Amino acid sequence: MKKILILNGPNLNLLGTREPVQYGHTTLADVEAFCQAHGKQIGYEVECFQSNWEGALLDKIHEYGRLYKAGEALGIVFNPGAFTHTSIALHDAIKGVEPLPVIECHISNVHAREEFRHHSWVSPAAAGIVVGFGVDGYLVAIDGLVRKFVNSAARKA
Repeated sequence: MKKILILNGPNLNLLGTREPVQYGHTTLADVEAFCQAHGKQIGYEVECFQSNWEGALLDKIHEYGRLYKAGEALGIVFNPGAFTHTSIALHDAIKGVEPLPVIECHISNVHAREEFRHHSWVSPAAAGIVVGFGVDGYLVAIDGLVRKFVNSAARKA
């Protein structure tokens, strides 16, 4: 069974308590559980990983690049948190593991927030972007990953 990684960056471990007006009351554990259940329902193993450390996120992207090349992974759904706006290293890691598809995912609509959140270093390297659907955006991203990179390949065959 191929794997999909749900990768979360800094402060997402605080979901459910951090700025609930902005992010809601759903915890990261809740998000991980419904992503894993959805993955199982559609035939994928979903691994979840969160870190406040940029290097740990880079290592996980590199690991999935190897798994993708071995035919063991489909892709990554990645909420880079605040690193979205600061990390060229994450951009370079995603570019470095191409053609592994990475879907950038944000709970809030970052374009309707503070101006500094309008620029993403991750977006130019991402295969797609999901913003503003709340925590349901993770499911939208999983489904988009499957539809774009599995179903479209099957239609071409």
